[in-house]
Amino acid sequence: MVLNRKFYRRSPQQRRQETVSFSDVRKRFDFRAIAIGRWVTDAEKERAAGLFYDALVDLMTILQGPELLISLRGTLAFQYGTGGRPGISAHYEPGARTFALAKNAGPGAIAHEWFHALDHYLADKAFSDAPRTMFASEAWLRDATPIPHPINDRLFACFRAVMLDESGENPSEMFRVAKTADKANGCVYYADPAEMCARAFEAFVQDAAISNNFLVAGTRATEEAKAGLYPQGAHRARINRAFSEYFSLLGYALGREAPH
Repeated sequence: MVLNRKFYRRSPQQRRQETVSFSDVRKRFDFRAIAIGRWVTDAEKERAAGLFYDALVDLMTILQGPELLISLRGTLAFQYGTGGRPGISAHYEPGARTFALAKNAGPGAIAHEWFHALDHYLADKAFSDAPRTMFASEAWLRDATPIPHPINDRLFACFRAVMLDESGENPSEMFRVAKTADKANGCVYYADPAEMCARAFEAFVQDAAISNNFLVAGTRATEEAKAGLYPQGAHRARINRAFSEYFSLLGYALGREAPH
């Protein structure tokens, strides 16, 4: 079973209590709902809850934001081991605003799927005419009408850094590689703006001083990474700076309104 694996974590944030439950996860981060599959044993539930709790604490620390950022102001729901989609270890469901992890898979996918949830949540906060089903990254690429705000400007800078080259005039190398991969596979997946931004966000999280391979893994040494489907070199550094500036400003704004 995947959860029997040892997961690597290096973080200054250590729990005081030895065990935590999914109730503790919901209470701390204010998720809208948490559902656990009926075939998840108590031992699996306890192990998964601890790993997930620590991963979210680490993500919150990396993003320099409060708990309400992680649950997207209590609008995000979470499912663990409830079935999901065949062959998919983790996914975000826009219609239900739900993030799901499969019972025996999903480690390393949390950062990617959480960013999908954020990307979706931000669409109508950043654009005045984005449809409910659209993600902010796609709305930006389709030239939707932006809502003027300094935090939104930083978000758009992230999208620009991911999808365009340094001049801002041409597609990024990552986009060109993604488009080539999609052409070979006969579908649009890697070059989808939401997928590109989620992979770029994974790289940003994996490059942080905190390391947690239950939260994120695979942006450096996997076949996808070697093929250039994750940002590389100077492009990666540019994206990381853009995300750092965005989340620093967002975290400061949210921290001022979070209860202390």
